[in-house]
Amino acid sequence: MGLKETITQDLTNSMKSGDKLKTETLRMLRAQILEFEKSGAGREMNADDDMKILLSSVKKRKDSIEMYEKANRNDLAEKEMKEIEIVQAYLPKQMSREEAEAVISKIIADAGTKELSKVMPLVMKELKGKLEGKVINEIVKTKIA
Repeated sequence: MGLKETITQDLTNSMKSGDKLKTETLRMLRAQILEFEKSGAGREMNADDDMKILLSSVKKRKDSIEMYEKANRNDLAEKEMKEIEIVQAYLPKQMSREEAEAVISKIIADAGTKELSKVMPLVMKELKGKLEGKVINEIVKTKIA
């Protein structure tokens, strides 16, 4: 079952159970999926597209949390945190920093170079969706230095 079908099914269940926050969050995700389908890409959504939609949704919410906290709107920041938890349920299991460091060290060794521009694409291909990009970048820079 694809992401669209899973979200549609979960949306129906959350509407029936009366979970307002989950319903709103899933509607937003479904809208992003429909937007992609109507964008004229001329192809079916694949796993990478699913991942991009979910990751961008999480990133937007994290940015919102940061702004809400600066404005002392902890109630809205709390809501965004709960929405992130809902979205993350559709992402692959997140990797720990230690696991990521081991994978990154292996990729650097296999690549035979310590050039950031050559290592980073290999690392991102391997770890996309499993760890936040900012953390990946930080680990790679530390390992290369």
